[in-house]
Amino acid sequence: MASSLRRIAGTLGGDGGPFGRLEQRVLEALWERNGPASVRDLQPNFPEIAYTTLMTTLDRLYRKGVLDRVKEGRAFFYRPRFNRVELQSVLAADAMRVALEITGPSLRPLLSFFVDAVGSKDRQLLDELEELVRARRAAAEVKQ
Repeated sequence: MASSLRRIAGTLGGDGGPFGRLEQRVLEALWERNGPASVRDLQPNFPEIAYTTLMTTLDRLYRKGVLDRVKEGRAFFYRPRFNRVELQSVLAADAMRVALEITGPSLRPLLSFFVDAVGSKDRQLLDELEELVRARRAAAEVKQ
């Protein structure tokens, strides 16, 4: 599953983030359901959206690797490949990877922001981050 999520992160992107507004709404609607859904099943949640637009959006999400689909009769039924937390996690990791590549020589502001954000959210999480840094340093010293 982890390799699938990494592959998905590599295929996402664009001007407004990994998903457009409608794609995000469709994902939310699918996560709220307990099973697969067809375009017809989802249409009542999107009365302002044309049936064909919803169909195209589901197909795009399928092609991005975020949805699975099965054909039953003449209709496709879609379900998310990953839960909300799994997808958010890989997208956050990918955003961090991109930020580290772009930032270049001065990572201090990015790292400072990250530590502040973690610390303001959860003190225990900050302690876990500190332990991860120590473990990584120890492993690096063993390799040398």
